[in-house]
Amino acid sequence: MRRIFGFVSAAAVFLLLGLTLPAAVYGKPLLQIQLPGTNTPSPEPRQMGFATNTPAGPSATPSQTPTASFTPTATFTPSNTPTDTPTATDTPSPTPTPIGPFSYPEGISPLTGLPYPDEDAMNRRSLIVKISNYPPVVRPQSSVNLADVVYEYEVEGGVTRFAAIYRNNAPTHVGSIRSARLFDLELIQMYNALFAYSGTSEPIQKLIMSSDFVYQTFSPLKGDNCEEAGFCRFPKDGLAFEHTLFLDTNGVWALATRRNVNTPLRARGFAFNATPDANGQTANDIFIDWYGQTSARWQYDTASARYLRYTDDVPHFDINDGQQLWADNLIVIEVPHNERPDLFPPGASYMSHEIALWDQGRAYLFRDGQFYQGYWLRKDKEPGSALQIIYGNNVPIMMKPGRTWVSVVRWFGDVVVSQTKPDMAATATTIALSATPTLTITPGPSPTPAPDL
Repeated sequence: MRRIFGFVSAAAVFLLLGLTLPAAVYGKPLLQIQLPGTNTPSPEPRQMGFATNTPAGPSATPSQTPTASFTPTATFTPSNTPTDTPTATDTPSPTPTPIGPFSYPEGISPLTGLPYPDEDAMNRRSLIVKISNYPPVVRPQSSVNLADVVYEYEVEGGVTRFAAIYRNNAPTHVGSIRSARLFDLELIQMYNALFAYSGTSEPIQKLIMSSDFVYQTFSPLKGDNCEEAGFCRFPKDGLAFEHTLFLDTNGVWALATRRNVNTPLRARGFAFNATPDANGQTANDIFIDWYGQTSARWQYDTASARYLRYTDDVPHFDINDGQQLWADNLIVIEVPHNERPDLFPPGASYMSHEIALWDQGRAYLFRDGQFYQGYWLRKDKEPGSALQIIYGNNVPIMMKPGRTWVSVVRWFGDVVVSQTKPDMAATATTIALSATPTLTITPGPSPTPAPDL
């Protein structure tokens, strides 16, 4: 797989709204554009400046710093002057209630911008579940398409995993479940969420056990088992033990209720509108490469008005519903990755990745076959302060109401956006014939699982 890199001068340091962008957002091209009818990127990748060339968004009156004035509220303009002949102006029409990024109508999920499907969904807490994506034998995973939001990020060496957030749906078979990483601790706080994982390293487990959200976390490593928490093993001949753990989300929510932590808190950050912003550019194919170890390709499907996923050039399916993985919104964010050997004993040959998802960085948003360039913003580390996607003037980029996939990358040089779609059917057929055997899950009784370290 070809990797595409671009560089701009490290001397270009700009200020955005009085905030200094993190160092990692400088010195890289914002976008590799692949032209129609060609197989190579354009020789001059498009770049986003951080001053005059910053995408301004739809607002004609941008604010200079994020303040409480950005919180949209419903407004009314009634006429209080009586008239002899009533007219239409006597009946005020309220401005449509905004959906995010800071306030949401009653009964609307801030994860999807859509009504909760039932009272159970409204009254339970968001649940983050760690799901494996490597090696290929773990694919197809189960019930990924039932998540409201999925974060995909690198755990090490170009290998990615999923952190899937559930609330609207309560699947009984999610997985396979894998271990926690530093980045998950940020997501727990951002989304005020419960967290289910198989195990983790000793330093990360110590951070979890000493945190304010310790009772919001669930794992066989903490003694949570199949009968009481829904962590169950489904062994299969030839399948390594660490790939056999699956979760019934109802078990975790029931245990959270017994612990008095199943509080229906909501996170803020996403902003939704069924009508796309007017300044979008065509984006039918998005290719993301993690060091040539894992790749993801998303293609816009006009029939379903969704983005469909391919992993390593093969259609990526969900074994629960038999459908290709899909999303209404695809967000790609560029975030600094740091090494944290300090978490381990001196001389240890391993370390943790720290994905610094705080402050601000560059972002793309893809929806309805179009893409928008802007920034991601996490204003603070307060619980419930989640990811925002904004233009350079702090105006939210409007997302499509529905499901969202967030891909976290080190730099945008490994992201290629194209107006045209490569024909994946022929290559996928060839690859599928020689691919690793498909993992088949047969639900049934399970012993209490052992920790996955």
